[in-house]
Amino acid sequence: MALTWRAVALTAFGLVAVVLWPSFGTVWWWLLLVVVVAALDVALAVSPRRLLLGRSADTQVRQGEPTETTLTVRNPTGRTVRGTLRDAWQPSAGATGERHRLRLPGGEQRRFRTALRPTRRGDRKAVAVTVRSLGPLGVAGRQASREVPGVVRSLPPFHSRRHLPSRLAMLRQIDGRSAVRTRGQGTEFDSLRDYVEGDDVRSIDWRATARRQHLVVRTWQPERDRRIVLLLDTSRTSAGRVGDVPRLDAGMDAALLLAALASRAGDRVQLLAGDRRIRARVTSSTDRNQLLHELVTAMAPLEPALVEANWPRLVGAVNALSRRRALVVLLTPLEPAAIEEGLLPVLPALLRHHRVVLASVADPSLQELASARGDAAQTYDAAAAERSTALKQRIIDALTGVGVTVLDAPPEQLPVALADHYLLLKRQGLL
Repeated sequence: MALTWRAVALTAFGLVAVVLWPSFGTVWWWLLLVVVVAALDVALAVSPRRLLLGRSADTQVRQGEPTETTLTVRNPTGRTVRGTLRDAWQPSAGATGERHRLRLPGGEQRRFRTALRPTRRGDRKAVAVTVRSLGPLGVAGRQASREVPGVVRSLPPFHSRRHLPSRLAMLRQIDGRSAVRTRGQGTEFDSLRDYVEGDDVRSIDWRATARRQHLVVRTWQPERDRRIVLLLDTSRTSAGRVGDVPRLDAGMDAALLLAALASRAGDRVQLLAGDRRIRARVTSSTDRNQLLHELVTAMAPLEPALVEANWPRLVGAVNALSRRRALVVLLTPLEPAAIEEGLLPVLPALLRHHRVVLASVADPSLQELASARGDAAQTYDAAAAERSTALKQRIIDALTGVGVTVLDAPPEQLPVALADHYLLLKRQGLL
């Protein structure tokens, strides 16, 4: 049973009767009248459970961008339903205009649209649809809540895509300079030409030389089918926030920019995400447009797990993809204890086959704490910040010592730093 403002107004109107006939009997008789009218209205109201509810198919939208969901309501009865309808969603779905006035004649169907603007990444779900059906007097009615499943998948926002045009221009410059054919090993065969003085004798093609009766050398061009493996850490260390951005989300942003850039360069990009187990895997797509779609779709439902990363399993999954040399990018925070105990012992097995880069989200507040020493409390904070910085530097030195390149930058700078390092490797012919 649900009461409306008319029930309150009818009850308040009883004050007039009390003034005209001041007695307790008048009060009780008036309250009884209100109860009878409300009960009659409830009895005459159409049961909201008789309505047939349906929802449009699930959609995907980038975090922060608008979308909508459509709720279909059909009245199979022969009576008109009057009242209100609320399509409730999780708060992070950003639902607006979820309350609708309902007037549905018998046998008819209506569609009600609710605007959504997700504020968090992941699957944002519908909670319930509440229908309040009022009686003919509008004093009271029946109310029921029903589950009508609905999901809007909020994809990573990919803020760093604004840097993609400038990095693509740099990539085109590198490809232009790489158009000159080179001699040597570790590149892709292009063509044969006559030997000239100064050529490396190791590039001589002896079979072609025998056929042509003069020295012939092979020319090479940089390979375009390189492999980039993105390993995204979803363990407890990725749950921390730097400003308003979770470390996991910042790592996704950097991974997407690198994936977009590498796919345009003709490289094959693969993604693994996990902690104690593999939670997402993208390994098959060769179409660069389809690749980005698969990446954001795989990343969208990922959430940090409050467990330690099982680095032997994660590294084993990388090596299981292929023994062919690749650039492996570890997107994980520089947490000294987690790296010393979990990652460092298994790095040699990874470095034997691949070039490894570790990309970490730095917290700028550490520098702010370290520089503020106005009073005793700030001095203690500065000492703690200095100690954290020293521990981080120690682990960076340890990683660098075994051959890992470490990139440690704030959330807004990490995607650019990772993309620039990739371009540097391309420019130097190390990828």
